[in-house]
Amino acid sequence: MKKNRIVVGLSGGVDSSVAAWLLKQEGHDLVALFMVNWHERVGALTSACTWEEDALIAEMVAKKLDIPFHIVDLSSEYKRRVVDYMFAEYEAGRTPNPDVLCNREIKFDTFLDEALKFNAEYVATGHYCRKSETVTDGQLIHQLLAGKDSNKDQSYFLCQLNQEQLSKALFPIGSLTKPEVREIAREQNLPTAERKDSQGICFVGKVDLPTFLQQQLQPKTGNVIKISVSFMAKKKLVEPTELNYRKICFPFPYKPWNGEIIGEHQGAHFYTVGQRKGLNIGGSKEPLFVLGTDVQRNIVYVGEGQEHPGLFRPGLFVAAEDMHWVRPDMKMNPGEEKVFDIRIRYRQPLEKGTIYMKEEGAYFLFENEQRGITSGQFAAWYLEEELIGSGVIA
Repeated sequence: MKKNRIVVGLSGGVDSSVAAWLLKQEGHDLVALFMVNWHERVGALTSACTWEEDALIAEMVAKKLDIPFHIVDLSSEYKRRVVDYMFAEYEAGRTPNPDVLCNREIKFDTFLDEALKFNAEYVATGHYCRKSETVTDGQLIHQLLAGKDSNKDQSYFLCQLNQEQLSKALFPIGSLTKPEVREIAREQNLPTAERKDSQGICFVGKVDLPTFLQQQLQPKTGNVIKISVSFMAKKKLVEPTELNYRKICFPFPYKPWNGEIIGEHQGAHFYTVGQRKGLNIGGSKEPLFVLGTDVQRNIVYVGEGQEHPGLFRPGLFVAAEDMHWVRPDMKMNPGEEKVFDIRIRYRQPLEKGTIYMKEEGAYFLFENEQRGITSGQFAAWYLEEELIGSGVIA
């Protein structure tokens, strides 16, 4: 096997630690690089775990493996390219996925640029996914494959990567399960062997989202309106045909007069479709769930029960400019249609559906209605184990 110069993104977690150990065993020339992407603790639910602690543990791992260790501060780029985007999306009434953006904009862009300063040929991370290659029409194509551990597969988080980014990426633990990774860490006595996995927003940590968002988005009292099941029954959609793709793939536009006011909230932009916690409204037999928000009128629409028909939709739409093909050679043209396995959120089981490509974008129609389709999130589509493309849900 050819020996390469590789920069390993050490985060202070067990996954990146084992990724580094595996590459070290293969004899590669390694450099460990720790990213500082966030300094603030506003809205943090715990102050026990800071980037300084993560960096200290990452340095301990590098020392254990005898790898040069460096720290790079990317916080200004992270704020501009990830956090500011988050604020703008929430303000517009959409729900972004910062982890997908962090991988596209930071880990495999800004961080990659830093890695290349060390004359690295590749950047390795602790993601649970795999990479392969194929040749199409004489052109080398890099493939992004799901991780072997179906419970930890993180290919979805990398759904916005392009061919250039994939060409430089390595995923050493993609063929391992989480228990196998833990066992390796224990056997090698790595400092991260028993460390818990990080949670929350990528590099920000676990936060109280409304408190975090209130750094830029001001609280504003508005009405919570309950939509009844009987009202939704009157609005049942017709069977999918080409004439009503748009009607099917967009949520029903609730109006203030469609339901009854049952309480108040502190800002529609703090809520997302499918949300249950944070409404703080009693009096219902079953829990209330957010069906939709109207940030212009500052209204949150809710429904009673987790099977409320307002939580389910048969399709979604991705605008043409928001379609991204990890496999550009498989890009669909207007007028084409194809069946894929589709995922609309991390760890959601793949769902069979058909993508209908039109000039304005792609209409996704599922075999079974999907719960909690959310504007601003990413839809990713697969053929067997390979992630083919992704797009922002309108």
